[in-house]
Amino acid sequence: MEPSADERRALAEDLRRIVGSRVLDPLDILFGEDEPSGADERLRERLEVKSRTWADVLLGEDDRAAAYMAIRLVSTLYPGDAPFDPPAAWWATPLGRAVARRAGHPAATAVTVSVAAAMLGITRQGVHDLMRRGKLGRTPDGAVTTESIRARLSPRAATGPRTTRGDRE
Repeated sequence: MEPSADERRALAEDLRRIVGSRVLDPLDILFGEDEPSGADERLRERLEVKSRTWADVLLGEDDRAAAYMAIRLVSTLYPGDAPFDPPAAWWATPLGRAVARRAGHPAATAVTVSVAAAMLGITRQGVHDLMRRGKLGRTPDGAVTTESIRARLSPRAATGPRTTRGDRE
């Protein structure tokens, strides 16, 4: 299923907002008023273009490039010494949905039922139902495999990753 233009726009806007607030705004604070005029505008213009490019990659046909982009963005935007563990509401954002669909959970091979529900946008009971019907994989301790979540979100994932033309040659 091809992503809609609205989905692409929403993801690009979400990326622009997050990178602006997590990267460019702190630079503005650090550099202060001394910075030559126009430098901030040029960075924000470049961010506008790059955010659309990143959205195109995340929603594009190349699963490997999309997963790599998702992991790059998460590791850059949410650095820390602890594993990436966003609040449940994050998975409902355009970036969260794209990351779940293309990379699963970047820091875990299995997640709790609550996190799986947030990633899938369904209730915990819905996750239990899918697990009972064999539609989601589970670990021996009852956690949900992130690969099965990703496969559930992306019909392409079920048939294996698509690669670029150069990868097949």
